[in-house]
Amino acid sequence: MQGFTERNPISVAVYFLAAAGVAMFSMDPVLLAVSLCGAVGLFLLLDGLGSLRSHLWMLGLFLLSAVINPLTYHNGRTVLLVVNHNPITLEACLYGLAAAGMIVATLYWFRSFSRIMTGDRLLYLLGGLSPGLALVISMALRYVPLYGRQWRRVEETQRTLGLYREENAVDTLRGKARVFSAMTTWALENGVITADSMAARGYGTGRRTHFTLFRFRADDILLLVLSLVLAGVSLWGAAGRTVQYYPVFCLSPLTGRALAGYLAYGALVLLPLILQTKEAIAWHFWSWKK
Repeated sequence: MQGFTERNPISVAVYFLAAAGVAMFSMDPVLLAVSLCGAVGLFLLLDGLGSLRSHLWMLGLFLLSAVINPLTYHNGRTVLLVVNHNPITLEACLYGLAAAGMIVATLYWFRSFSRIMTGDRLLYLLGGLSPGLALVISMALRYVPLYGRQWRRVEETQRTLGLYREENAVDTLRGKARVFSAMTTWALENGVITADSMAARGYGTGRRTHFTLFRFRADDILLLVLSLVLAGVSLWGAAGRTVQYYPVFCLSPLTGRALAGYLAYGALVLLPLILQTKEAIAWHFWSWKK
């Protein structure tokens, strides 16, 4: 038995495309609220509370996106207040909230995607389609954290030697420039070493072989089918309920079709939690049995 994070990369990628895609192509406030809650819940399941700063950044992005629309777009009949002769309308505020929810939910979905889809998983996912692209992406994902760690090392070393000052903006800029110069040299040198190492190992000189630790099992097929079916039902249900923001906000009455779409999308965003909970219960059961 497998939890969600151990499933085949193809099934996981299809799930994320389905979950994020439904929210990206709909402005239904109910679907967007479910998507946002599901995306945040999955990220917390994978990363715990993680960095509080990152969550505050997401909250700031949500508020900024929600505020920009009513300040720049003044359509709508329900005027809440007037700022510098520019009306702030209820409809623009509601549209801004919906757009902000869609943006933040999508970002959280892809943050969870990056937590699960490591370099070897992306290499497996893209290797059959484009081996060169898969190699470039996997190497980029490897070098981004390496670059960040090396930047901190160089910065701390220069600060220890007294070369890095923060007395004023000019000194800070000079210190950053020295660190950037050192990092550029380091990155170029590592690129040359990597290229020489790959050439010495015979990369590109013979027939490419394919090795992977991932196998397609029945559980992976079930996750793939469930993701596609639930996403299809969600889109079908969303198409049965119209949403209008301008000139007056209007949401058509709830029908059985729309309710089925909402329930299907709710089940879709809860799939990782269900699978992880099922795996945890099975693990505790077998541990207790032994």
